[in-house]
Amino acid sequence: MPQKPLNAGLGSPIRVGLAGTGYAAKLRAEAMLADPRATLVAVAGHTPEKTEAFSQTFQAEAAVSWRKLVEREDLDLAIISTISRDHGAMARAALEAGKHVVVEYPLSLDPAEAEQLIALAQRTGLLLHVEHIELLGGVHQAAVKSMPALGEVFYARYCTVSPQRPAPRRWTYQLDLFGFPLAGALSRLHRLTDLFGTVATVSCQARFWDAPRHTADPPYFTACLCAAQLRFTCGAIAEVVYGKGETFWKEERLFEVHGDRGTLIFDGDVGRIRSSDESVPVEVGPRRGMFAKDTKMVLDRLTEGTPLYVTPRASLHSLKVADAARRSAETGQTVSVGE
Repeated sequence: MPQKPLNAGLGSPIRVGLAGTGYAAKLRAEAMLADPRATLVAVAGHTPEKTEAFSQTFQAEAAVSWRKLVEREDLDLAIISTISRDHGAMARAALEAGKHVVVEYPLSLDPAEAEQLIALAQRTGLLLHVEHIELLGGVHQAAVKSMPALGEVFYARYCTVSPQRPAPRRWTYQLDLFGFPLAGALSRLHRLTDLFGTVATVSCQARFWDAPRHTADPPYFTACLCAAQLRFTCGAIAEVVYGKGETFWKEERLFEVHGDRGTLIFDGDVGRIRSSDESVPVEVGPRRGMFAKDTKMVLDRLTEGTPLYVTPRASLHSLKVADAARRSAETGQTVSVGE
């Protein structure tokens, strides 16, 4: 049944403020230009020069700061597409200013703060949507469709390794800005929790290779590796490997799901189900256009009341799994995932 629209008091079109000027922000801005139900009013970025250029490209006003942006009275919706560290503070400020909020994952690097933000949105009746476009992509949709053919699933493995030489001096290579890698790259965990449900325990190891530093340099790393084992309450076990940077020489994007009637294998975007002596191709849809699809679904939710494809609480559980992985890597202990 459709949910109640959240468009009471909204302008027509919906007036949007965008925090961020990077790749995801660009795709959001393009999606809003293409949809008459939304208009991009203002943009806040990291540097005045880039913010001004971005704003001119998308015919919006350049805001002085993200705080000034979310306080504007001529906005209905704030979209947060910037460094992970600031997501929680930005979402809180926007909700407290009466704005609906869309935030790229993670909602916060702190699960306790994320839980508070979800409660704040519920109290105020505002939309809080955490983007998880991996759920909309061809690989995940094909996996969902293929699961019944596998029988009882007992094991999964998800490995993404990205060599980058040299490692970029970007915020995604700074722990304080990106967060623990499995939190900053939360989609690696969320794909699994969406398929298999609640995680009971996590065991994780992590290693970082630090960049040479001068006194004024921020604390970049040149490579990282996280390897985690998840035990789900349904009984399934999953292994997650995430690595990137200069230490690696071979790119890998492999996702396997093993059941008692067959094994589903995605090597990149090529999928197959193997059972007995058969190997059956799996049709995989495109990966492109997912931010536009997510943006359209947000506007549908606000104007028509149609449900979104993911809930903030589902994202919160994945964040708790990532935090348990961090604590396990730091202590060497298996950690229970608290609810």
